[in-house]
Amino acid sequence: MRKSLLVVVGFASGLGAFPVLAQNLQMTDPPSAEAQAGTPGRGLSMGQVEARFGAPAERYPAVGQPPITRWVYPSFVVFFEYDHVVHTVSRRAPATGS
Repeated sequence: MRKSLLVVVGFASGLGAFPVLAQNLQMTDPPSAEAQAGTPGRGLSMGQVEARFGAPAERYPAVGQPPITRWVYPSFVVFFEYDHVVHTVSRRAPATGS
């Protein structure tokens, strides 16, 4: 029992020998990911998206319940629930073969 106690105490005191460093980064009003990426933000209507980004290259009809509609633009894809944006995904540039 005494040997186990010495091992535990020795291990715990060894952990205290290493300093723990951390940094706290404070940001006041950080920009949203959508604003940085230049893509439609959550909650915009279909009309607002089309007015701001133009007509999509492709429109897919609504599927499921609730109805989810997908619009494809050259650099991103927008997913709508009913007629409001719920998610935007950036598209990668096509890979070029060498």
